[in-house]
Amino acid sequence: MGPDPQGEPHFHPYHHPAAGWGAAKSVGKVLVREGALVDGPRAIMRMNHENGGFDCPGCAWPDDTKGLHLDICENGIKHVTWEMTPKRVGRDFFAAHSVTELSGWSDFDLEDQGRLTEPMVYDPESDHYAPVNWHDAFETVGRALRGLDSPNQAAFYTSGRLGNEATFLYQLMARELGTNNLPDCSNMCHEASGRALTASLGTGKGTVDLKDWEATDALFIMGVNAASNAPRMLTALAEAYRRGAQIVHINPLVEAAATRTIVPHDFTDMALLKSTPTSTLNLQPRIGGDMALLRGVAKAVLDQSGTDPKALDREFLDRHTTGFDAYRALCEETSWAEIERQSGVDRDDILKTARVYRDADRSIVSWCLGVSQHEHGVDTVREIVNLLLLRGNLGREGAGPSPVRGHSNVQGNRTCGIDHRPTETFLERLAEACEIDPPHEHGLDTVGTVQAMHRGDVKVFVGMGGNFALAAPDTPYTYEALRTCDLTVQVSTKLNRSHLVHGRRALILPCLGRTEKDQQRHGVQSTSVEDSMSMVHLSLGMKRPASPHLLSEPAVIAGIARAALPDSSTPWEWYVEDYDRIRDTMAQVLDGFEDFNRRVRLPLGFRIKQPARELVFLTPSGRAEFSTAPLPDVVPAPGTLALGTMRSHDQWNTTIYSDNDRYRGIENLRTLVFMNKDDMRERGLAEFDPVDITSTAKDGSRRHLDGYLAIPYDIPRGCAAGYMPEMNVLCAIGDFSTQSDQPLMKHVKVTIEPAA
Repeated sequence: MGPDPQGEPHFHPYHHPAAGWGAAKSVGKVLVREGALVDGPRAIMRMNHENGGFDCPGCAWPDDTKGLHLDICENGIKHVTWEMTPKRVGRDFFAAHSVTELSGWSDFDLEDQGRLTEPMVYDPESDHYAPVNWHDAFETVGRALRGLDSPNQAAFYTSGRLGNEATFLYQLMARELGTNNLPDCSNMCHEASGRALTASLGTGKGTVDLKDWEATDALFIMGVNAASNAPRMLTALAEAYRRGAQIVHINPLVEAAATRTIVPHDFTDMALLKSTPTSTLNLQPRIGGDMALLRGVAKAVLDQSGTDPKALDREFLDRHTTGFDAYRALCEETSWAEIERQSGVDRDDILKTARVYRDADRSIVSWCLGVSQHEHGVDTVREIVNLLLLRGNLGREGAGPSPVRGHSNVQGNRTCGIDHRPTETFLERLAEACEIDPPHEHGLDTVGTVQAMHRGDVKVFVGMGGNFALAAPDTPYTYEALRTCDLTVQVSTKLNRSHLVHGRRALILPCLGRTEKDQQRHGVQSTSVEDSMSMVHLSLGMKRPASPHLLSEPAVIAGIARAALPDSSTPWEWYVEDYDRIRDTMAQVLDGFEDFNRRVRLPLGFRIKQPARELVFLTPSGRAEFSTAPLPDVVPAPGTLALGTMRSHDQWNTTIYSDNDRYRGIENLRTLVFMNKDDMRERGLAEFDPVDITSTAKDGSRRHLDGYLAIPYDIPRGCAAGYMPEMNVLCAIGDFSTQSDQPLMKHVKVTIEPAA
């Protein structure tokens, strides 16, 4: 599965069904390579199951509602076996390899060394990490936090892997210390979605669940590569097609999930090699052109309403919305010429999409980072809501907005308090239940944290999971920022780049993985997670921990908190003894978590109530609010291209499993750029020609990647794409959305020329 240092790059366009035997073959290779021929199948039978199973640490797609016993996917199995590897990284490894040496290793090779086994502290004299006991590690962090001039000189980052109970303790610690500096991975992915949905509907989450997907007449899938990012969605798409639903994919690249699939647990289809289409229409807007396309669909529906009164849901509009007349006028004023120019899609294709939407009684619009990681991401998501409101596609079965969250508990992190802009209601309930005086001023998000570290204003950085150094934009700038810190602390399961790009002092604190048993004083503990459709359920590890020296994430947080807040009245150690105690406190603080301990043990857990689903809108008007944003100009200037960064198929966030990308036909190559063949011809480029890529930031500064290989691909003219985290170099730290503060990782302005 890993990179082949001797392998030559190859590109063969992929024409096979998504999943199917390709996924089965890949899983077999993974199980052999990771030595998981016994534990792997055991994990497969326990993953995403109620009654004692553990939640997949990969994507946030909901668990099957019909009791499916193989509710798994290729990427989930990769993720689990990667965690369950028998390889270990202990004191002998760190004694043999300096940080300088390890900094020259590839990201694959770093994580491939295996599981971290004990706390380590960086020794600047030897340039090696050395073992440290947990007490001294906690005291190092506590002393650094106690010594700050202001609690706002610390920042506490989390990735989506953190369970709800640890999340709650983490934000409680930060706020008891006195800061709202709680950056998270949402700041880089779906921040725009949350802000847009809150503005339009009064809730920051989607309103649909998996049963709605099973009942809808039309699915509109926007800006997502489902076959890699949410592979279990393939089952829902195949089932939707079989029952006659219309499925429209909207993405600059026609990804494998937008063609056809063989779902591996459909054994008859596997045996007969029988594939099922996963789309009825594919549209390829230019990068950033989604908003114009949506405006065109709305314009067509409104035009039709002049002769067909059933085109709009007049009763819904009158009773539950505000701003419709202004939106209608805006659509009428927007010319078809401008819609075609900005979207990059012909009027006829937009009208086809409008007919699908008009003819469907119930529609769902689902989207991911291809929509949100733009300057105008908030406006685009609000345009999605505008379209849904026209026909009353809200508050009824089979209809509504459905953002696809990428990581297993990233939505739960935000629900349980990881928010640099907390609401006053949340802070009041936290203060009352936990008897603390939390800060009320807004804290730093991800971009703000990097900038503050770079200035020297943030001196202590704590990362709970993830690989911050690689995930953040403007890689050299982020590296400099981390190295400016007095102390960096990484709570991790495996070695990664963030352990090598560190502050003057640094700690690596190893924790349990999702698959492992969490034994505490009152027995084996379960943790809860929230999926992308607001279902909260328990996860219970099955495997003996990789090392007896590992602590759970709640235990690590409690240890840091006690050292940093020695006089705290918060019962940190008592909480860790039994996670039910944490959940009882969460039930007092979090809206929708009442009777938490009982409800989370129900089959499939419970769904957090979404007011907008009940047509209760917590907006200033008390209604769903139309937005009237002008269309942005997303057409690249002559000679420039709009570049979007993305993951390969054999990758999960910053974890690289191999240099292959099966669904895009790539072998043994990551330093590439996908280009339209006419754009290549215009520059005198042939397949695999080396190119130099230059980005120009808003402030005029430039960044470069040299010697990348050009790959001709089915992508609109004026657009290009390549892999993160390598291409994060091109995204300037100051290039973030003024609407959401998200880095513009899907819309980088670049020039591409033959390599010098």
